[in-house]
Amino acid sequence: MELAALKPLLTSLALPPLALLLLALLGLLLVLKKRRGGLALAALSISLLGLLSCHGMAVWLAHNALPQFAPLSATALKTGKAQAIVVLGGGLLPQAPEYGQSQPSQYTAARLHYGIWLARQSGLPLAFTGGVGWAAQGAQTDSEAQVAERVARQDYGVSLRWNEAQSRDTTGNARLLAPLLQRDGVQHIALVTHASHMPRAVAAFERAGLTVTPAPMGFILPVNSDVLEWLPSAHGLLASQQVLREWLGLAVGRFIPV
Repeated sequence: MELAALKPLLTSLALPPLALLLLALLGLLLVLKKRRGGLALAALSISLLGLLSCHGMAVWLAHNALPQFAPLSATALKTGKAQAIVVLGGGLLPQAPEYGQSQPSQYTAARLHYGIWLARQSGLPLAFTGGVGWAAQGAQTDSEAQVAERVARQDYGVSLRWNEAQSRDTTGNARLLAPLLQRDGVQHIALVTHASHMPRAVAAFERAGLTVTPAPMGFILPVNSDVLEWLPSAHGLLASQQVLREWLGLAVGRFIPV
């Protein structure tokens, strides 16, 4: 087994909700052994889980824990130096019975939609990169790139100029796509991915030798009234987890490319 294949498991162990649930369990075990700090540890874990389940907390984390990138206007893209638009894959639905074939996840679909919109606004050629992620191995047969190519053609009437289908993570996206672009004379790209993922993505593509204009989308912003923003919800926990995953990736990436 490749060491990188352990990334999904290690990430799950390090992030909420699993990390905090395990911490709470440890606290309860200590309580059973009459350790003073056990109850406090369990209470702290549950409190943190509740706080991170608030969408307002996810918004605060997104603005304070990660580097910020402004939205890219179509006008700036037209007048800029980017030679191509690159869309990063974000997962698949391996089984979509209603369609009878695999479909893009909500993350991939949103990135692809925005990338195609930018391509139409600017006239720039479009590239997509994404294979079978480490977390999906064994459950996914089609690559993200195969599905993206089909959806772009059938649903949008758009052809992908470059399509990389072997990468398994962000580092692989950059490492495998960059030579395809550079072979055709592309050195400057507009990079499409979620705003929270953009810091790691920019770093990866710059390491691969490309100049990057960020084109972030999917910003984590307030979506409810003030009161509802600070009530725990599954949506809030997912958003907090998304930010913390990228923060953890940046921290680990200082030592190991991820």
